[in-house]
Amino acid sequence: MASDGVEQALGAQSILNGAEPPSGELVPVPRAAPSRVDDSEIRAGDVDGWGRSERMRALARFLYEPMYRRWFRVEWEGLEHVPTEGGALLVGNHGGAIPSDAPVVMHGIETELGRPVYGMADNLFRCLPVLGTLWSRTGGVPAHPDNAYRLLHDEQQLTLVFPEGTKATGKLARDRYQLRRFGRGGFVEIAMRAGVPIVPLAIVGNEEAMPIVFKSGRLAKLLNIPYFPVTANQFVFGPVLGLMVPFPAKFRIRVLPPVYFDAAPNQERYNRSVVMDHSERIRAQMQAAIFDLLRGRHSVWRG
Repeated sequence: MASDGVEQALGAQSILNGAEPPSGELVPVPRAAPSRVDDSEIRAGDVDGWGRSERMRALARFLYEPMYRRWFRVEWEGLEHVPTEGGALLVGNHGGAIPSDAPVVMHGIETELGRPVYGMADNLFRCLPVLGTLWSRTGGVPAHPDNAYRLLHDEQQLTLVFPEGTKATGKLARDRYQLRRFGRGGFVEIAMRAGVPIVPLAIVGNEEAMPIVFKSGRLAKLLNIPYFPVTANQFVFGPVLGLMVPFPAKFRIRVLPPVYFDAAPNQERYNRSVVMDHSERIRAQMQAAIFDLLRGRHSVWRG
């Protein structure tokens, strides 16, 4: 997860780095009709073309609310920058062995703004028994440029991605909040093609929720995976719960102003240097905002 080689080993197919999906992996799912979060009017057959169920999302919000309010004690800045209508690509920094940032962002925007958020991630989640179905029912979508385009352009949805990809979730604790490379700028190109803005998110707290102390090569070899993360949580909660229970690190999220592009949508190709310039500029803005949030907090637990 901490290197491009690991990304390939995991079969990562992400709009974050513009990689093509390896053969044998899932293809983009069919188009779906737009959906809005409305807990008071949940219909019986509510699973859309992406596999998302508003009934399941309502249950997830109900169960996750105590974690969001009392465990992570999430605070937002600049939530008014998230569009109340139309498509937008939400771009955040990633962190933690089992990242807590995606559910925090999705829950916060859905409860505060009443808009559904689709979270894009590697097909690895989709392939897990039971968990893969739950992931889809609660808004998870395989990361693929076609899926992102349909969500953003055709359905005008809010879509969440993490451009660092697996390079971020494999960082050791000593490297926290140092943003990794944003791939080849694929997330910028898909936003240009869909004709939607990018809304950068600077997130603090995710890196301490489940920090990786070191990586076990022996366990990785035994399990036939690139590496096995040993988290600080495992020393507190035990080897199993330590990979499921996050620390109560306080989350602070700053939403930066939307980035609009002076480029015509639906073009076959976009200037690579322009795409990379935008990608690096957005990364620099997010890194500066993260450092500013870190300077302003009293501690990991108090924020």
